[in-house]
Amino acid sequence: MAKDITLLWGSGSPPCWRIMIALEEKNLQGYNQKLLSFEKGEHKSKEVMDINPRGQTHYTTDVKNESFLLFFSPQQSKYKSQGTKLIPDCDAEQALMFQRVFEVNTFGDKMGMLVRRCRICLSFVLPVCTPNSAAKSLSTSGGFLAGKNFSLADVIVFPAIAYLYRFGLSEERYPKLTEYYKNLMNRPSIKATWPPTWKETPGQDILKDI
Repeated sequence: MAKDITLLWGSGSPPCWRIMIALEEKNLQGYNQKLLSFEKGEHKSKEVMDINPRGQTHYTTDVKNESFLLFFSPQQSKYKSQGTKLIPDCDAEQALMFQRVFEVNTFGDKMGMLVRRCRICLSFVLPVCTPNSAAKSLSTSGGFLAGKNFSLADVIVFPAIAYLYRFGLSEERYPKLTEYYKNLMNRPSIKATWPPTWKETPGQDILKDI
């Protein structure tokens, strides 16, 4: 089954990382993959542009397997019963999970803006899901974003959180968010797919004063 999947990905890209975490959680190791270099412009190659005309860095990923998209549909997913249950059965938890998933687009846009501008106040640019609001929800959800178990919400949001810490977000200022980050960073699926460039090079500190 995994051999039917081909993943084109870039190291350090949160969208790419999300798919890799989901594949690990669904026990779909051994898929075909090709690591693209952003520095060499490989994300703009004809191979990628034929699949995704946008060819965006950090905010796109390409999977040449339409059935993979069914991960996000609990009624149609061919992988629903395989590996970790990423979509809760409980209606309330499922609603919260999808809320978190849909919020990540706004979070990601503001996160990118923050990193690029470096000096914009985090609480201003993240009105939908600030570190403080995220910490409040974490304190009542058992350490995960949508209920007491790891879910699709964590798959989608964790890479964005990790991206902030990669750029030096203060652990002291955001203790609950830091606790969430550190608890999940050693989860097998996350540890196995940790961006190789992050292992090879030190992070930056441009967000240390935010």
